[in-house]
Amino acid sequence: MGTYFCGKIKGMVSKIAYALADFFEWTFQILPVLGNIPNYLLLFIGFAAFIYWLTEMRKHEKAGER
Repeated sequence: MGTYFCGKIKGMVSKIAYALADFFEWTFQILPVLGNIPNYLLLFIGFAAFIYWLTEMRKHEKAGER
């Protein structure tokens, strides 16, 4: 009984692992097609977050907070 149950779980985990691997292979095939768009997008998001953070810090400074 224990061997059958262990084999069944092993097969299920194997299917999940292969499905996950197939998903990652698919996403990595898309990246060359996109080119530098993801890089520019992350750069823009980081820059926007930095500007937001600086404006929040300026508000705190004007309010007399440290």
